[in-house]
Order: sequence, then structure tokens, then C-alpha cells
Amino acid sequence: MLNDAGQKLSAVSIYLDGTKIRTVSQEDGTFSLSVSSVGTGSLVFRKENYETVTIPASSAVDKTLKVILLKANDIEEVVLVPYTEEAYRNHISYFLDAFIGQDQQNVKIKNQRSLKFAYDKKKKLLQVKAPKTLIIENKNLGYEIEYNLLSFSADLESRMVNYTGTSVFKETKNTPKVRLNRLNAYDGSLLHFFRSIYRNAITEDRFIVNHVVKVPNPKYPTAEELEILKDFAQTALMNKELNLPDNIRDISRRKNNEKPFALAVVKTMLPDSAYVKRNGGEVLFTFKDMLQVNYRKYYYEQNGKEFIKSKIPVVISSFLHPEGETFEVSKDGSISNPDLLIAEGDFTKNKMENMLPLDYQPGD
Repeated sequence: MLNDAGQKLSAVSIYLDGTKIRTVSQEDGTFSLSVSSVGTGSLVFRKENYETVTIPASSAVDKTLKVILLKANDIEEVVLVPYTEEAYRNHISYFLDAFIGQDQQNVKIKNQRSLKFAYDKKKKLLQVKAPKTLIIENKNLGYEIEYNLLSFSADLESRMVNYTGTSVFKETKNTPKVRLNRLNAYDGSLLHFFRSIYRNAITEDRFIVNHVVKVPNPKYPTAEELEILKDFAQTALMNKELNLPDNIRDISRRKNNEKPFALAVVKTMLPDSAYVKRNGGEVLFTFKDMLQVNYRKYYYEQNGKEFIKSKIPVVISSFLHPEGETFEVSKDGSISNPDLLIAEGDFTKNKMENMLPLDYQPGD
């Protein structure tokens, strides 16, 4: 490991993204990491105050690497929407709900105050950045996660959230209760679903996949009506107008009470050949419309030293929007370009509170 001046770098964190596989560089900049058994995913080189480097893990197998890290630019980017303390205070709860999940008592960001927030009031767009690696403690699953948040954006009007980052896990606890929590987090998750796709075991693993299309809702305001509403709001703000004309009131009511689209299931129990293409060793996930993924989840319970399934299942349902994109599925359950795949429903519960390392196996 070197910097751009040719000096050796120690204490560089080197890890296989999303796993427990990691090491650090020595005083002389050297390092060794076993990735031959994995061969997929991304290898990350991370050191505070330096630009992070990411390379395909497959390109590093059985090779000697020379990696150069560039000093991070300390000059703040000049932006129209600044990162402010006010934005942090106003939106930290929203961020934690979207990023961590509901159990913020047992899943915490230790260095939360290092986060920076910017909010565009006109576009209702929230952006968050983390200059430092986030240290996330998950007591329920027994992990400490070092998470390098690359981007976070949330459209507060459409409630669409998108974030990307790299992560490395360290196991902090492995009690029966922790292993039970991990098993319940994994069963029926997005990670479980993509591993089932890779193994060609969708039916065997009790996933049911349906073809879904969007049907426009005639009661929802048209694009022209939404523009009228927007123009009125801007004018009313400048003139401090309080009285709403009947047509504006009607458009506003329909915008708030109706959804733009209804979802219609047009075909049930799709064979995986409808959305999976197998080309030699490659497994590709693609579909032009939406997919509904249903799963009969039997929560595991502890009975002495054994984990047994509950007798009554809970049906969980999710929606995936491939939008015609093609995603390569790996054996470990990861996919290429995950930020391009939109998920709704129960799959969106795959937040930090339920996040497992890619090298997790049921029972670990």
C-alpha cells in the first residue's frame, strides 16, 4: 500500500465488501488476504482521509497487487444546497428510520454526529454524507459494522430512498439468541431470495413470484393539474394567499388521498425462466415490468438447544422493479448494481438492523 508520494501506508483497512473477510496493511505497507474461496464481489481499500479504492475481487485472486491511495480533497464542494446543522436536527430521525430501521435501541451508529445533512426545500430532497467510516453496533445480530456510506438521497415527496456503501463485519457475540435472530433475519430476505435464484431453488425455498403491472389511477391528478397546483402554491406563498379555490382544493385532495397507480397481478407463479437467464456460469436477473415476491415465513423459535419453526406462517410480500435492467447474481446472494433495483414491501426491511454479511450461512 502506497500513497501518491510513494510512501508506504500502514493501517489501511482491506476487506471483501459485505463480509467478515478483512485485514489491515502492516508498517511496511504489505498485506495478505484470502479471497480465493470467494472470488466474487468487490475488494475495498479504505483509510480515513484517503480516497477509497474498490476493485473486483476476482481480479485479485492469486495476484500480487500494488495499490496507491490518493489523499482526499479537504476542500468542501461548493453546492447550492449547503450541509447544515439545522438539516441534521430536522432530518436525523427520518434518516435513522430509513437507514437503520425501527430498533434504534439495539442498533446504533456510534459516531452518528459525523454525519452531514443537506435538504433542498424546493425539491424536498434530502442528502446525507459521511466523511468518516460509520461504526454501527448491532446487538441483536451480534455484529459491529464498519460502513462506508458513499451516497444517501431521499425524495421526501415520493418517499423513495436510495443509498449505497461498502461494509465489513466483525462478530461481537454468538449466543443462541443471536444465532436465532440471524436466522429469522435471513429467512425470506432479499439475500435469501437471490441465493435461491442462484441455486435454481425458488420453488423449493417457498418463494412465489408473480408478474405485476402498473395501472394508471384515473382519480389521481394529471400532469397538467399537478402543474396548476404547483404554480398556485408558489403564487400563494409570495402573496400569502390563504383561500383555496375549489378546483385547487380538489386537485390537492386527490393528490394526497389517491395513488398514481394501482397494481394488478397479471400472471401468478412465474417459472424462474421468466426472469432468470443462465449463461454458462452466469446467472442473470432481469424483467421488463414489476415482480411480486411472496413468501410463507415460519419464524424460528428456540426449544432447548434447537431452533424449530413456528406452526403458523406469516405471508410476507415484496415488489421488485428491475425496469428492464440486468443484474448478475452471485452465489453469495449479492447482485451487480444493487442501487438500480428498486424494492418495496417487506424486502425494504433489509436495513442495517437486519443486514447480514454475505458470508453468513444459516445456523452461523
